[in-house]
Amino acid sequence: MPMTKLWTPDSWRALPIRQVPEYPDPALLAEVEARLKGYPPLVFAGEARNLTKALGDVALGKAFLLQGGDCAESFAEFHPNNIRDTFRVLLQMAVVLTFAAACPVVKVGRMAGQFAKPRSAPMEEIDGVELPSYRGDNINGMEFTAEARRPDPNRLLQAYLQSASTLNLLRAFAQGGYADLHAVHRWNLGYIANSPQGERYGALADRITEALAFMEACGVNPNTTPSLRQTDFYTSHEALLLGYEQAMTREDSTQGGWYDTSAHMLWIGDRTRKIDEAHVEFMRGIRNPIGMKVGPSMDPDDLVRLTEALNPANEPGRLTLIVRMGHDQVEAKLPPLIRAIQRAGRVVVWSSDPMHGNTVKSSNGYKTRPFDRILAEVRAFFAVHQAEGTYAGGVHFEMTGQDVTECIGGAQEIGELELADRYHTHCDPRLNASQALELAFLIAEGLKSERQALATASWAAE
Repeated sequence: MPMTKLWTPDSWRALPIRQVPEYPDPALLAEVEARLKGYPPLVFAGEARNLTKALGDVALGKAFLLQGGDCAESFAEFHPNNIRDTFRVLLQMAVVLTFAAACPVVKVGRMAGQFAKPRSAPMEEIDGVELPSYRGDNINGMEFTAEARRPDPNRLLQAYLQSASTLNLLRAFAQGGYADLHAVHRWNLGYIANSPQGERYGALADRITEALAFMEACGVNPNTTPSLRQTDFYTSHEALLLGYEQAMTREDSTQGGWYDTSAHMLWIGDRTRKIDEAHVEFMRGIRNPIGMKVGPSMDPDDLVRLTEALNPANEPGRLTLIVRMGHDQVEAKLPPLIRAIQRAGRVVVWSSDPMHGNTVKSSNGYKTRPFDRILAEVRAFFAVHQAEGTYAGGVHFEMTGQDVTECIGGAQEIGELELADRYHTHCDPRLNASQALELAFLIAEGLKSERQALATASWAAE
């Protein structure tokens, strides 16, 4: 294998690398990375191991993965209310999925570190002026000026501090009572409470409240069962800037092994998954659970080789394959990949990213994603797995708790003309809370059907 045999946190530096900016001051970049190396970890090795264990249950068909959050976090929109609202929608979605399928839902946010974004071109041209592309707030600014678009290493320090603050708030929400199931009604966001999705969620919350009252009468309450008032919530982002990721990688003092402490879970993008290049080299050595985007160009044999390189011990929960094909390619492109993984005996989590393959440009120039195409890809993903006898184990969304108008369609019937009303994304279009909750109800139907089929097959085998 062309990959470096002896792994170290910096062994990736000897290999070709894609999607990284050219910093005009390499000495300043090295100074910033050295400072980050001395900063406290954002997450801990034990937390990452807990997530691997939870994802192991997903890989074995005993749980379901819900992963969602911002396309790219920004410095300008950093506010506790925005963090709270996105967390709240993910709780709502998880409740819908848990209630429908009667299985645990592993909750992972694209939060507290999801800043950098791969771009299709290194340069952008407007009115004859060419400047470096915007790559995320931890690299450069969105404003179309030479100064803003110049990569600045000091932005990494601001990203670290924002990630730390976000994590503090998320931990408080998850463990401090906000996630108490007795509060399911209070999770309904004001602007969707009276919508069809809000009303449907309210009816579900009524049923949960009745069930909790019955359980409490039987002696099961938050005091005896802490999971009723708190939840496990993990963070994730794409490991794009390897200098930052290396600076945050530490050796676990209790059980050994190297962990990237910038997030509980990291993933490799579809543009950076070459087996003999830097991103795969870095990711194969860290002990965190990792993901890899799988697009329509993926070759089945290459996929098997990548799973062997990234998860040589074939550990359940170590590797999540995040499928992003496009609604019209899933049925043709996904089955050969599933069959190759099955033949090789590889244990993976299969998750659907129905966002990235369904991006279009509206007639009035906005980048958007049609809700019906997002839904079509998810449905096709479930249908293919059911036909192959494998488990569709998760979904991966770009969404926000804000009342944005970035994706067209859905029960709100957002049209192209409405995109300009509240189009706030710094990069790609996101589902708003109403659309995310609507999708959760639709996914719940497929998940319930899938789990019933698995149960029937299990009974027949016995």
